[in-house]
Amino acid sequence: MDLDNTLWGSVVGDDGGEGIGLGQGSAMGEAYLDFQRWVVDQSRRGVILAVCSKNDEANALAPFERHPEMVLSRSHIAAFVANWDDKATNLRKIAQRLNIGIDSCVFVDDNPFERNIVRRELPTVAVPELPEDPAFYARCIADAGYFEALSITAEDAERTQQYQANLQRESLQANATDLKGYLASLKMELWVKAFDQVDLKRVVQLINKTNQFNLTTRRYTEEEVAALIDAPDAIGLHFRLTDCLGDNGIISIIIGRRNGKDTKMAIDTWLMSCRVLGRQVENACMNVLAERAKHLGITEIIGEYKATAKNAMVKQHYEKLGFLPLCEDPGVGSVWRLELANYTPSETFITIREG
Repeated sequence: MDLDNTLWGSVVGDDGGEGIGLGQGSAMGEAYLDFQRWVVDQSRRGVILAVCSKNDEANALAPFERHPEMVLSRSHIAAFVANWDDKATNLRKIAQRLNIGIDSCVFVDDNPFERNIVRRELPTVAVPELPEDPAFYARCIADAGYFEALSITAEDAERTQQYQANLQRESLQANATDLKGYLASLKMELWVKAFDQVDLKRVVQLINKTNQFNLTTRRYTEEEVAALIDAPDAIGLHFRLTDCLGDNGIISIIIGRRNGKDTKMAIDTWLMSCRVLGRQVENACMNVLAERAKHLGITEIIGEYKATAKNAMVKQHYEKLGFLPLCEDPGVGSVWRLELANYTPSETFITIREG
């Protein structure tokens, strides 16, 4: 979101933090107030909020800190970028900072010049054509259907806090000269749980929207995932990561399948949130999967990578975990094999917890 004449009336750099058009007493001020209420409601539904403003940062922050009728608070904003760079550059910066695809962004700006620049430079970004009257901003964006969701989970409501905590982690890491010391200082705990009815909606949500760190990008309905809960020929696991800075929520899902009493198990689905990359989570998950598989009498795990337009980042995933290649078709994918008798658990700074 832009700020001036998007979240409030007038220009904060000219009128000061308390002189903007916002709040009761004028039709314009009330219109911006209503729009802010709608934006906050989207945040509660799991939409990540970011500020992309041409402004001095101190001026841009002033209304959040001092205006008595601001509905949006700084705590609602996962990424706050206010400088004099062009909006396309800053949108790329925001997407990188939040570790999301640029095609997941909706850019809201009252200025047609800025909208057109972003449309030209970043054609995958959604850019609604806002009406001149701010009273219709919310309806314009809502009618476009960008944020339609079949269901809202408890974790959706906590998403902004999770992204803010992740930015804190990255800031700490950027200033750390000892990566191992940094990882140890996070005091990470990985909570492992078999699929159940309690977390079913969140598991289904992740399966159907995760694209980048997703080895096969298979999609399943809630009924199909529920059928795995008591399936004797399947392993369904989800992983929640916590650390000293907070709860990252459910960040990884693995589904393993075998035929009857076959001692081979195929990894049907393995996905992970990109916001926990670089913390040894995939290694810790593999340790858990290997242990669970051995307990079921599995001697060999087969991993499949199906190439898509977005998941090139995990092309070498199984190789990094010690799997050996079975076959590969460039541009299509690959199949990998791991004999559990030869698997040595990775050393990580993550403590495994059950439940």
